[in-house]
Amino acid sequence: MGAEGSSRPSRRFPSVTRDTARPAGGQRAMGAYHAAPYRQWPLLAVCCGVLIGLLVTVAEFRAGTLIIGVSLLGGAVMRWLMPSVGMLAVRSPYTDMVTYGVLGLSIVLLAMMAQPNPWLNLPILEKIVHFVVGR
Repeated sequence: MGAEGSSRPSRRFPSVTRDTARPAGGQRAMGAYHAAPYRQWPLLAVCCGVLIGLLVTVAEFRAGTLIIGVSLLGGAVMRWLMPSVGMLAVRSPYTDMVTYGVLGLSIVLLAMMAQPNPWLNLPILEKIVHFVVGR
């Protein structure tokens, strides 16, 4: 029998994608009876924190960047603890947590090492800079 008469489904991928699976935890954070912004409150919380951090950065660089980093770390914590976070879920929970966590932690560390008068001094970074610059 030819391919038309077989009862087995084809193992080929379709040439046109008609649907994509939602990431784990991508359901609404609140039920459909709430207005759309309230259903996506985890994403709005992270975005508002980053926006506030950007506005604070205009006046005080270190405080603003700390707020931005802490907002991203908060997104990682929400992704870890909550079963559904709406559009804050982009990929798998592990990928989202690692992405938000690494970005948030690196922004916090860079804010703490900002000149003048850094709060955190890591001597290994000076060696790396001297190596890269070639002094």
